[in-house]
Amino acid sequence: MSANGIPDRPSENGPPDGPSDGPPPLFIAFLSLIFGLIVIIVVFYIIRYFREKLNRTETETRNAASANKPEEDVVEVIWEAGQTMERFLQEIRREKPVRFTSLQLNNFTSNYSTRLGFGGFGEVYKGQFPNGVKIAVKVLNRNLGRIAEEQFMAEVGTIGRTYHINLVRLYGFCHDQHMTALVYEYMENGSLDGYLFGKKRALEWEKLHEIAIGTAKGLVYLHEECQQRIIHYDIKPENVLLDANFSPKVADFGLAKLCDRNKTHVTISGYKGTPGYSAPEFLSGNYPITHKCDVYSFGMVLFEIVGRRRNAIVGASESLDWFPKHVWEEYEKSELGAMILACGIEEKNKEKAKRSCTVALWCVQDSPADRPPMSTVVKMLEGVVEVLPPPKPFRYLDLIKMTRLKSLESSDGLNSSNQSRWYKETTPIMAKHDTQ
Repeated sequence: MSANGIPDRPSENGPPDGPSDGPPPLFIAFLSLIFGLIVIIVVFYIIRYFREKLNRTETETRNAASANKPEEDVVEVIWEAGQTMERFLQEIRREKPVRFTSLQLNNFTSNYSTRLGFGGFGEVYKGQFPNGVKIAVKVLNRNLGRIAEEQFMAEVGTIGRTYHINLVRLYGFCHDQHMTALVYEYMENGSLDGYLFGKKRALEWEKLHEIAIGTAKGLVYLHEECQQRIIHYDIKPENVLLDANFSPKVADFGLAKLCDRNKTHVTISGYKGTPGYSAPEFLSGNYPITHKCDVYSFGMVLFEIVGRRRNAIVGASESLDWFPKHVWEEYEKSELGAMILACGIEEKNKEKAKRSCTVALWCVQDSPADRPPMSTVVKMLEGVVEVLPPPKPFRYLDLIKMTRLKSLESSDGLNSSNQSRWYKETTPIMAKHDTQ
């Protein structure tokens, strides 16, 4: 301040007198924010680095353990929920049934608490995977020795390679020092024989007709669509299982055999199948054994579906009441319709039932070459073609004609492709109506 009391002006050429206040607070806050972000980013990348390193170490450890473990001892667990896509693709690529342990099957079946049935080869129990999927566990009787082993290998070697909507699915198996077992999908409604001959509620004939077609389609897959043809050898109502919707699935491949498609017949030793359903060539030896033996068995099942009775019934005087022979006699007299109505089939289904009987008569022809392939059987049952009149079957029952049957072997070739013997390509009006 000047002497006269007037304040001094700041110099125009320099800053005002006095000490400086330093950087403004806003600038300091900005620098602090930048520094904090840098620290956070650095910490994030450090944590990420160590996590990735730890994961790599664990993966390498698991891979090393898997490499040192034999493949046959690895137990796949397809029943676990939440499996990864990679694991799913690996299982599909393997295309083999799962190998379970006896302890796992014991847990799945609650210590085998519910028995579904039994047979000559073992007992079947109801079970459930942890995810709720129901299963049927067939425990084979090891006391049978080689017989049980052959059935086990036949089942796994054939049905284990296939998947079709009309074939029962094999989930897996168990074979260790404790037991030998097969694990199938559970079929809620049991086998077809219970609805044809047993005390279960009767099915409408329309449903039985659908079951016949579905069973035929399963055989088409085995005979004509698999990479290697599969011959079942034991088609009968007991081996046709029904799911919750009464859709049929062919089961029990204990006698089945794989064969090359380029071979016209297979070599087997001994009798195969169930009496009453097995083809006559097993006993007579007049023809080689081919996949057409399944066609014969299916024809016998078709007779029982129409009649809702066993084909063979022994009377009080030990006389044999054989239903297929009655069908042929009524067919010859053109009175098949009356017989069908007498079996309890309604008028609206009479034509379908007559067609089924005619198809069955074709299936049980003496010569395997005269029996249609199963794909043709499906066409005829569905009514998309006109079924031609079949020749007389069951000639093999007349022993006097056995010599004549042997002479026919050279003329009945197994590789005949003339399918016009069974049906016409033109579709009849009734067949069109039934198909719709």
